[in-house]
This record gives sequence, C-alpha cells and structure tokens, in this order.
Amino acid sequence: MEGAKRRVILITDGDKYARKSLEIVAKEIGGRCLSVSNGNPSRLDGSTIVKQIKKVVYDPVLVMFDDSGFIGEGAGEKALRYVAAHEDIEILGIIAVASNPRHEEWTKVDVCIDRDGEITANGVDKYGIQELEVGKLYGDTVYCLDELNVPLIVGIGDIGKMAGKDHFEKGSPITRKAVELILERSGYDGGRNKRQKTDS
Repeated sequence: MEGAKRRVILITDGDKYARKSLEIVAKEIGGRCLSVSNGNPSRLDGSTIVKQIKKVVYDPVLVMFDDSGFIGEGAGEKALRYVAAHEDIEILGIIAVASNPRHEEWTKVDVCIDRDGEITANGVDKYGIQELEVGKLYGDTVYCLDELNVPLIVGIGDIGKMAGKDHFEKGSPITRKAVELILERSGYDGGRNKRQKTDS
C-alpha cells in the first residue's frame, strides 16, 4: 500500500447509528470503516483524518463527516473538503445523507436510493421517501459537495434509520446498496481485499 493512493468513500453522517451501520457494511464488503471519524458534529480535522486513513490496513475506507445542523460550512464539511482534495486520497464516491425536509442546504446528486432499495433520479428525504425534485437532496453536511470533483454522489435517507428499513440489525441494506453502487460505478475491484480479509 506504500505510495499508493488510498481509496475512500465519504459519508455525510457521523452519529452512532451511522457508525454502527457503516462498520457492518464495511466488514461485509471487505473494507474498513474509519470509526474514529464519527461524531455529531465531527471532532477530527481533515489532516488528522487523512493520517488515520493511511493507518487503515486496506481499502475501501468508509469515512464519516457531520455538521450536526450547522448552516454553512461547518467542521464536518471543512474536514471533508480537505480529505477530498488530498493528493494521497482517491475518492470513489460520496454518500450524501438527507436531513430535515427543506433544510437550507442542498446538493446535486447523481442518483438516490429510497428506503425500499429503489434507485431513482428523484431526491429522497431523511426517511428515505422519494421527493418530487430530480437530482436534488437536502442535508446538513452537503454544502460543499457541488464544488468537489468526485465521480459519483449517491443520496440516501438517514443511515441506520429510515423507519427501521436500514437498521443495522437488518444489515443496513440501503446503506450497503449505496456503497456497492459506488464501488461498481467506480470499477473498483475489491477481490484482493476480500482475500486479504480471509487470510488475516
């Protein structure tokens, strides 16, 4: 892994439900969740997060960012912007998480996954229910996403929740589908990591 860019998926949610769900999904796909990046709001700055990413044994690394409702660019988004622009990091995609309806902040998304697992061009709300607007998602840690050069932004409802349909005890199927979609669209081959997981 020395000298290679670390391949990362950024997630705009960092509460305990998101952490639990992402830890389960990461294990299932043969990746790693950077659990220390959780926080509501985010506690670590971008530089610290990059250092932590580099310590993870193998890719893909799922990293959490959260502004906890702060309007404008809060701590989570500042850290996200830093990580996304870092020369040692390759962003495979971003999972944009919806928050309260008609929040002041919104972002364009390439595609969304509703709480029934359906892929849609429409936005979704925090409950994972499809909205009428196409390609638009309201959230509290999405202010800077439009400015980032990333291959894919997938919108979903509140991780680990969505009226229980994404609960970690069910394997967080909506979150997992979003992660798998990003891996598939990016052309990422996780086979090496899965073998490494099996061997370790």
